This record gives sequence, structure tokens and C-alpha cells, in this order.
Amino acid sequence: MTNTAPTTAEGLYQPGAGALAARAERVAKVYGNGDAQVIALDDVTVGIPRSRFTAIMGPSGSGKSTLMHCMAGLDSVSSGSVYIGDVELSRLDDKRLTRLRRDKVGFIFQSFNLVPTLTALENITLPIDIAGRKPDQQWLDTVIDTVGLRPRLKHRPSELSGGQQQRVACARALASRPDIIFADEPTGNLDSKSGAEVLSFLRNSVQEMGQTIVMVTHDPAAAAYSDLVLFLTDGRIVDQMPDPTADKVLERMKGFELPGVTTS
Repeated sequence: MTNTAPTTAEGLYQPGAGALAARAERVAKVYGNGDAQVIALDDVTVGIPRSRFTAIMGPSGSGKSTLMHCMAGLDSVSSGSVYIGDVELSRLDDKRLTRLRRDKVGFIFQSFNLVPTLTALENITLPIDIAGRKPDQQWLDTVIDTVGLRPRLKHRPSELSGGQQQRVACARALASRPDIIFADEPTGNLDSKSGAEVLSFLRNSVQEMGQTIVMVTHDPAAAAYSDLVLFLTDGRIVDQMPDPTADKVLERMKGFELPGVTTS
């Protein structure tokens, strides 16, 4: 997908403010003090384009998951500002931040975070139920069928494989059509065929429904489903790649000498 939006002086993708689903402005995240201090994010400024699929890549400890957690409102920043749409997260109290995450943000994590006493279907609709809304049944059916969960809807998480549990987590994030979805290695516990199906659905949700997705991944093949890849090292965004392919991403990562990156 060709991108004609302007860039910053540093060359990083930065659409006009009206086109952003989320953004970080001069964000730093520091853990600990003195000799034990760790700078996880170091003066990061970046915009996440609306209705696009953005992948974030980097070695372990590069800050990619920390950036995602801060932008999703799951962690606070040490300095700088984070926005979802036009709302600055640091200005929200806990109640309003919780409401914003519930109504505007979807999450897909490796740990699944499913409620063990609920069925797969109940887990999928949980955020919608908590918000007191009724699901869009047609969209819900599309999500369920695309990730192949129809035969397992009455099963509880303990009765599902790890891959099936991750499918439930993906469906839960997509079911309410949030403004933005943050995904941390969403296909990490899926076989290659199931992973490709989920990534294709995420891709289609962007292209056909205008969904915005931010995905942390180590996998160049997964990143190839995105519109834009952002590369982090040492807490800073050091490069970007519009219209990625798996081969181009892998070659770029070799140039950064990113350790611990796999191609599977």
C-alpha cells in the first residue's frame, strides 16, 4: 500500500495529525535509579496512521513492547505525551483511562488473558458486555468464522489448545471494532496455517473495514502483512519501511544486526 504522507526531519513516518489514531511525543520510559536505571524508551516521537497496519520490530530489550504498552495506556510514561486520537492519556484519571481502553482499544497478547470460567463465546463478547452494548451479530459471525472458532464456542479455555486460545483473544479484540488494536506477537502460539489466517483477517480488517492495528513481532513474514514497519533499537526508532515484504524486512534487520530475530 503506497504511502504519500509527509515525514519528519528524522525520516520517520508522520502523517498529519488528523490522520493519526495514536501518537507519542518525546516519550521516555525509565525504570529504576542510579546504577540500576534502565532507559526503555528514549525521546520517541511517532504517529500511528489511522486505518493502517503498523508493525514494530526490534531485538529483545529494544523497547518495542514498552512503546506499545505506553501507547495503549497500559503503562505510564516517565516524560512526554501519548494520545489516542485527540485524547492525552496522562490527563485521564484511572476511571476515564479504563473506560477509554474498554471502548476505544483492543488488545491481543501472547498470554491470552482469557477468563477461565467463561466459554470461548463469552470471552469474545466480554468487552462488549461490560460496556453494556449489543454485538453486531453479522460482524461477530464474520470474526468467529474467519478465525475458525465456530465448533469451539461453548468450550472453556482449559478445553482449548494454546492456538485456539489465541484465536479467542484475537476474536475478542476485533469483535467490538475498536478504534485501534495493539497486538503483541498475535500469532506466536499458532501454527503457520492458522497464523496466516489470522494475519490475513487482520489485514482485511484494515483494508476493508478501516481498522487500525499496531503489532509487535519478531517475524518478517508477519510484518509483511503490514503497511509500515518501525524498527527500534536501544529505545529509539531508528528506521522505517513502507510496503514491506518478508525478504526486505529480513534484509533490513540483518543491516541492524538485530539479535534473536527468527524467520518462522
